[in-house]
Amino acid sequence: MKILVVGSGGREHALVWKIAQSLRTPKIFCAPGNAGIEEIATCVPITADDVAGLRDFALRERIDLTVVGPEAPLALGIADEFRKARLKIFGPTKAAARLESSKSFSKDVMLANHIPTATSRSFEQMEQALAYLDEQPVPIVVKADGLAQGKGVVVAMTREEAKQAVRDAMEHSLFGQAGHRVLIEEFLDGEELTIMAFTDGKTVVPMVSAQDHKRVGDGDIGPNTGGMGAYAPAPIATAALREQVMREVLQPTVDALARLGCPFQGVLYAGLMIVKDTPYVLEFNARLGDPETEVVLPLLKTDLIEVMEAVVDHRLDQLTIEWRHDTAVCVVITSPGYPGSYQTGFPIQGLTTRSPDAGVAVFHAGTKRVADGVVTAGGRVLAVTAWSSSLRQAREQVYQTVPSIQFDGRHYRTDIAHRALSHTT
Repeated sequence: MKILVVGSGGREHALVWKIAQSLRTPKIFCAPGNAGIEEIATCVPITADDVAGLRDFALRERIDLTVVGPEAPLALGIADEFRKARLKIFGPTKAAARLESSKSFSKDVMLANHIPTATSRSFEQMEQALAYLDEQPVPIVVKADGLAQGKGVVVAMTREEAKQAVRDAMEHSLFGQAGHRVLIEEFLDGEELTIMAFTDGKTVVPMVSAQDHKRVGDGDIGPNTGGMGAYAPAPIATAALREQVMREVLQPTVDALARLGCPFQGVLYAGLMIVKDTPYVLEFNARLGDPETEVVLPLLKTDLIEVMEAVVDHRLDQLTIEWRHDTAVCVVITSPGYPGSYQTGFPIQGLTTRSPDAGVAVFHAGTKRVADGVVTAGGRVLAVTAWSSSLRQAREQVYQTVPSIQFDGRHYRTDIAHRALSHTT
């Protein structure tokens, strides 16, 4: 069996790592991949947004299943192009992926189907957005409407900070096309939670819950990032809350998209804020989260290939998905300066290959192999994950591993899973 994974980050390394454990012993390709992925898959020099190039490669190599990691190719319609070519692909169509590529579309779906979410308004004219802010209480949230790699959200504590966020997006094009329309949203004060689900467009099967850490600094301070770490499962996600999310968020969203004529196949990611035991949707993503993937997939017992094929073939209702009763913790190591400007090309020391049975995995995110080793090549460089029977053991294990990995100016948070510890003490 031949599988193509699209992407080059930590999420894609985790996908390749998990797929490689299948008893089906697949031959795995990754486009374009990274220095870690190339140790277990054949990397091909095709960028993730080169839809035609990826399709032609899949046809030429007779790929049995393509798995899309990042959001950009989904927004470009890679699933549509592959299906036209009669190629199997794990990921939603361009129309269904609008849940992530357009926050306005996502809000419209939620409001029309009574899915709990923060009140908001969207603006295409900057002056109208600025005038609206004069009437709103703070804190308040400003979001770029389109894809901004997890960085297009500003939680503004003052009105002037909110106005600056609008100017940055709409006047200064800080997020490119993604910020030409903005959403201004009420601030919800609670605890964040991620619940991702496999869905074939009808059946929905939630994964174990996770909690991401978006802010760059300890204590949840500093600017938002693509994610500084995560853990799974999250103690806040009780059985009752998970059932409520399934009933009020996940299933209604999948049903709504089917009624709109764009059934969703793949992974539906619900980014939630839990306010007084009530879940509100902050955002939907149309694919696996990063770094949530790096803590969720190590806990999956069922063969991932079997799950993805059941999704693609519309038979998810016939499969029982099993999970390990463990806890996983992931710490992301970044380049100095991230999420602002940063330098790359620093040699990385302390990288060693670990077996899946070791309880620790080092997933490469922004790395590149050069003649004499591996160097940094992105903002988020590595995602170190440990899993064990308890949260404390997993956390201890990951923080024993992280310091052994060195490069100039590296940064990481030292308090990943601090909220979970407060729930378990």
